[in-house]
Amino acid sequence: MSYGRHMNLRQLRYVVATADHGTMTSAAQALYVAQPALSRAVRELERELGVELFARSGRGVVLTPVGEQVVREARVALDAVEAIEALSVGRANGRGADLRIAVTASLEPELTGRLIPRFARDQPAVRVRVVRCEDRDRIAATLRAGRADLALTDLPVPGDMSAHPFEQREVVLISPPGLKVREPVPPGALDGMRLVLPARGGARRAEIDTILRRVGAVPVPAVESDERGSWLDWVRAGMGSLLWYRNQIEDTEGVTIRSFMPPLTRMIGLVHAHRRLPPAARDFLAFAKETARDDH
Repeated sequence: MSYGRHMNLRQLRYVVATADHGTMTSAAQALYVAQPALSRAVRELERELGVELFARSGRGVVLTPVGEQVVREARVALDAVEAIEALSVGRANGRGADLRIAVTASLEPELTGRLIPRFARDQPAVRVRVVRCEDRDRIAATLRAGRADLALTDLPVPGDMSAHPFEQREVVLISPPGLKVREPVPPGALDGMRLVLPARGGARRAEIDTILRRVGAVPVPAVESDERGSWLDWVRAGMGSLLWYRNQIEDTEGVTIRSFMPPLTRMIGLVHAHRRLPPAARDFLAFAKETARDDH
């Protein structure tokens, strides 16, 4: 079997994930990449190798005999790459290094107020620089151009990025107790509902608008303001309900917190381009995963 000149680690990761999960859709969800990008990469590898790796079986796929061979060798190759990269991390420990992390405005407080201070206590020799980006598209462009080593952003990401889920946040409806609505709340109930919303044009409003677009709901703006300290007061006054994250609500007196069904969630992750990470970036990635485990 002669391997194509353009075969890459990304294709191998996608093939192994598809073999492990049984469908390309499930593999893409597990890797937090777009399903069409994963399918395209697998098909490209099949063309380069001149073999069929998967055969359809019911609603999923199964490995062909040659596919089993390829997956077996791919696992060995990916394990070897991980072991080699771990060696570089071990050699660099204790030395000063620069680390550039891209982030959108809405997630910058998470990065600068929570993650970086904790990381600095563990790795005081690493100098972290924050690269601010307007949106998720700009994040991907910044990583591709090599202007940042890692990024903290919403998932999923384009197929040419590696994603590491960090935290899933539940979006809940915070409403006056008297609001008549089915529980758990169907997302469609947001259509036409009076909402307290962040001001237009800001990062917080963009987050909420993205959620509303996802469920196809157009609410009625009751208040539009970035005075976050007043949001719950307006809800208590009966002016409207509020969409926000359960883990960021501190004072629930005088309001009712309702979950959605199906749940509305926002998955945040650390992302990087498919290239070998510098040791400081690998250290930060390992630290962030450990932090997420400890916090939950």
